[in-house]
Amino acid sequence: MKKIIITKNNSGERTDRFLVREFFSYTRGEISRNIKSGNVLVNGKETKPSHALKENDVVEINIPEKTVGIIVNKNVKFEIIFENENFVVIDKPAGVQVHPSEKNEADTLVNGLLYKFPEIGTVGDEPQNRPGIVHRLDKDTSGIMLIARNQKTFLELKEKFKNHEIQKTYWALVHGKLENKKGIIDKSLARARNYKKQTIANAKTQTTIRSAITEYEVLKEGEEYSLIELKPKTGRTHQIRIHMSSLGHPIVGDEKYKLRNTKTEESVVRHLLHAKKIKFSLNGKNFEFEASLPDDFSKFLAEAKII
Repeated sequence: MKKIIITKNNSGERTDRFLVREFFSYTRGEISRNIKSGNVLVNGKETKPSHALKENDVVEINIPEKTVGIIVNKNVKFEIIFENENFVVIDKPAGVQVHPSEKNEADTLVNGLLYKFPEIGTVGDEPQNRPGIVHRLDKDTSGIMLIARNQKTFLELKEKFKNHEIQKTYWALVHGKLENKKGIIDKSLARARNYKKQTIANAKTQTTIRSAITEYEVLKEGEEYSLIELKPKTGRTHQIRIHMSSLGHPIVGDEKYKLRNTKTEESVVRHLLHAKKIKFSLNGKNFEFEASLPDDFSKFLAEAKII
């Protein structure tokens, strides 16, 4: 049985959400079923998935670790930008999920990576589900990703991400024209009450609040849209999407974080956010890579006369 004492940082978080991070190979639904079955105790008592944890709560967990054999799939397509013995830099297409889930076990980036780079199968904090994955992109975000090929490199890159020593640059097309053409968005984030998305933290926020900082600059403007370059200084879930929406300029095609009066573009099937560049140093060498804009992004820029 595993025992965890809740810290101040996790106080207020739902039990099921907290445990999903502790047991990456389980889905939230599987975690919830284990809680309802009595496999999780809080302060010695059975609890509910929605129970809000408090600081110093003692969580006892009797959930067995699950081993998952990842399906190798040669049909998952992605571009290899660079590779050496330690890492691979790839360009992930929009619409490709990064790692397997209960709903998608075979058609993710990881399934394709294992076909081309089988050695990553033992790399990472959780190689049985996310082999080699040091960071992630949302399913509909396209662009550059860094994959570790051995455990030593994984740990080094993980530490660099933690210490903000890896610079990522994104391009996004947003609605409207920004009054300030460059600036820094410093707005902490938390889970929304329905847990389906993130929100800007406020006095009523009940879940864990995490700092989130994004640097931005307008590159080009059209009549209705602006092309923005963004450099996140923290790596929170959906950070760029929420920050731009909070300024009143949501990303084109972002159905989750659009505003009520946001115009819907029928020709756009995903949010137009692209991981453009990554810059870091490793083993005494400096590296910088760039991923070209995908066709759907470039086409819409041309149609919007932002070229």
